[in-house]
Amino acid sequence: MAALPVMAFAQMPPSESINYAAKVVSLSGAVSVLRDHQPIALDPGDLVRVQEVIISGPDGHALFQVSDGSTFEVFPNSRVVFRKNPPNWRDLIDLLVGRVKIHIQKWGEQPNPNRIHTPTAVISVRGTTFDVSVNEDDESTLIEVEEGSVQVEHALLPGGRPKVIGPGESITVYKTQPLAKSGIDRSTVAQHVIRALQDAIYTAVYRTPRGSAPGGVAGGPGGTTGSTNAPPPPPAPPGSGGGTAPPPPPPPAPAGP
Repeated sequence: MAALPVMAFAQMPPSESINYAAKVVSLSGAVSVLRDHQPIALDPGDLVRVQEVIISGPDGHALFQVSDGSTFEVFPNSRVVFRKNPPNWRDLIDLLVGRVKIHIQKWGEQPNPNRIHTPTAVISVRGTTFDVSVNEDDESTLIEVEEGSVQVEHALLPGGRPKVIGPGESITVYKTQPLAKSGIDRSTVAQHVIRALQDAIYTAVYRTPRGSAPGGVAGGPGGTTGSTNAPPPPPAPPGSGGGTAPPPPPPPAPAGP
């Protein structure tokens, strides 16, 4: 019995350890971390320490990785606390508002227990890929599973039975509604296609490395996305409703004597 506290303590890495931090793998737009109540802009390769708050702006997007290979992707207009509860290494992030995409890496064939917290839900995972979104207006939580499965519990109304969400399924947890009344939605193929298209856009646009091209790349001088030296679009054809119609052809030359 006396050895149990020692064993438990040995399982908790020091909060300042590099192995307990999250590393910025890729980043674009405005993404910062709060330190001493001041936002500090992040760059690829930077580390986020425990209990630090990650904030993304309207164009902010970043991919973070922890020491076991698991990743979490922060989308625009989001606010995330990294390892808010350091003594419990299973508590990965607290999503306060916005959207994240999480991939929990398995340890070989063994599960890798982690938990994601939101204002209304506690999500337990053992190795899976899923999306979590928190609505700023009512703090409702939408969980969408891509691979594997997650267990969802209500954060504010405990006592009910948790629900297990599998691939292609989603659930919305509301602040004042028991989990028992939240039905599991079997997502349609169309919903999967829409989500895949959205993620493809983020991959093509928001994951452009900061400063990879001069003048106008997201995160570089000018603060815009894409090159500012791109050629202008061709004029719109007559009758298309866009641009200016070309001038009429010159009159024919007068006939000779």
